[in-house]
Amino acid sequence: MTAARVVVWRHGETAWNAEGRYQGQADVPLNERGRGQAVAAALRIAELRPDRIVSSDLQRAATTARQLGNCTGLDVELEPRLREINVGDWAGLTNKEVYAAHPDFAAALQAGRDARRSPSGETGAEAGARVAEALLDIAEAGPDGSTVVVVGHGFALRVATVFLLGLDYAHNLTLGGLWNASWSVLQPAGASWRLLSYNNVAGGV
Repeated sequence: MTAARVVVWRHGETAWNAEGRYQGQADVPLNERGRGQAVAAALRIAELRPDRIVSSDLQRAATTARQLGNCTGLDVELEPRLREINVGDWAGLTNKEVYAAHPDFAAALQAGRDARRSPSGETGAEAGARVAEALLDIAEAGPDGSTVVVVGHGFALRVATVFLLGLDYAHNLTLGGLWNASWSVLQPAGASWRLLSYNNVAGGV
């Protein structure tokens, strides 16, 4: 069995998003704007008639997912593998602070290379592979023809999407970042999935 569509949905805005801080796996809640974004997006995603909702267990994702649950009557299943990239003790820091302390990391990113986010954190490829594996398992568990909504985090979902499309890590820069509360639609298709739409947002959020 395989789901026909997997809708990957980034959580709404948090205070740390607005301030440009690394969140990683810190459990930061949605701010007021993020809650509004989640409600608006949920109303649109409900039109896709999802059969299942699976979310990262971090509260900014789970709270976003529950807005869709409220619209559809579906329960939200929590999956820890969908968490954002682990940034270790960089959580709460801004890009400027990280770049100043780790110029080698800044140089790697500017050159399009992957790098570990702090000594205790993950690389982008590690996080993307973890989330891609979860998406594959979720899709394969879905009844044929079903639509599954997966709620997670911007960077990890973007890299996972690139991997599922059969591309390498460097292509994540080509896709560009996922906006808060945006959703993308993927079609499972064997070893390489298809991208049907990307970075959709509800109007006015």
